[in-house]
Amino acid sequence: MVIPNDDTDTVLIQRGKREGEPNVITVNCPDKTGLACDICRTILDFGLYIVKGDVSTDGIWCYVVLWVVPQSSSSKVRWENLKERLLSVCPVCSVSFYLNQPSPCAIASPVYLLTFCSSDRRGLLHDVTQVLSELELTIQRVKVTKTPDGHAVDLFFITDNLELLHTKARQDETYEQLRAVLGESCGFELQLAGPKYENFQYISSLSPSVAEELFRCKIEDNESHAQVLSSDLTKLKKASVTVDNSLSPAHSLLQISCINHKGFLYDIMRTLKDFCIQISFGRFSPVNKGQRELDLFVQKDGKKIVDPEKQDAVCSRLKVEMLHSLRVVITNRGPDTELLVANPIELSGNGRPRVFYDVTLALKNLGICIFSAEIEGSVQQIVIGKFTDSC
Repeated sequence: MVIPNDDTDTVLIQRGKREGEPNVITVNCPDKTGLACDICRTILDFGLYIVKGDVSTDGIWCYVVLWVVPQSSSSKVRWENLKERLLSVCPVCSVSFYLNQPSPCAIASPVYLLTFCSSDRRGLLHDVTQVLSELELTIQRVKVTKTPDGHAVDLFFITDNLELLHTKARQDETYEQLRAVLGESCGFELQLAGPKYENFQYISSLSPSVAEELFRCKIEDNESHAQVLSSDLTKLKKASVTVDNSLSPAHSLLQISCINHKGFLYDIMRTLKDFCIQISFGRFSPVNKGQRELDLFVQKDGKKIVDPEKQDAVCSRLKVEMLHSLRVVITNRGPDTELLVANPIELSGNGRPRVFYDVTLALKNLGICIFSAEIEGSVQQIVIGKFTDSC
């Protein structure tokens, strides 16, 4: 492996020469457990889809090549910002790295409260969410309500991935983009959230049965959740995870197969990260008839995974995360219909990117009105409630 001389060689992005051609992202940096997860999470956060990829490491240095395309033709990808974000998740080549000493802990980003009131319309919440995503403003919490006179009152608690929201230029950019969606007459207020909002009441309590459905962490033996619909919606295909210790003297081979879905690689990588499993070599094959397959040579604590109980734990967890990366429950509370969406989070506290974006987009495409919405960032739970098929 080639050790880069500076940051310009650590992350390289080669844009596709023609429209629709994949862009190639190369990462060449010191290795760490969970690096592939952090890279996949960043790419997913920028609205990109990984077509295929290769990962290899000698335990000290890592080399990753990923072919990516925008998930939507209308997506606006800030490629230079993507490079900076990828650099931020890569371990730095420093004295502390060579001495195997921990790097200084990152300081938490300040939380800002964005408040505005505007005339409500179908798809408004998604349009605002899309603007914030394109500006690289991460939504931590949301409180959205609709007034009797047809206005929407929105509270967005956000952090800035660029750490520039304290500047007038960054604030003006945010206002300008939001006005393009909400109109010139809409007023905004942006301020540091402060301690008075720490105990702000969000999602109401869930019934035990709903909580069990949203947050259970394993598949029941007698249920059909071990299967998912194929792309033609007529066949069911199972997720498959096997461990093979016969092909390598030092590594276990994980063979994974499942229906392809958004964030497929991230779901796998974050699961392995939570198990502290190191990937020594991996190949992500292109999608074949809606099916995604990949082979990963892995170690845990520098050894094969030979304990049958540990193998079963890893395989079962991977199946759950591939088939239930998002938990969706529709429930009635009196006259209202509520849609609750939750997803697991990494042990580090990071949740799956752009979940709120995807949910609001789906409801907009279905023509469903959102009368209120809440998101609790600490558990990455999204609640969208009180919706009907017509406004």
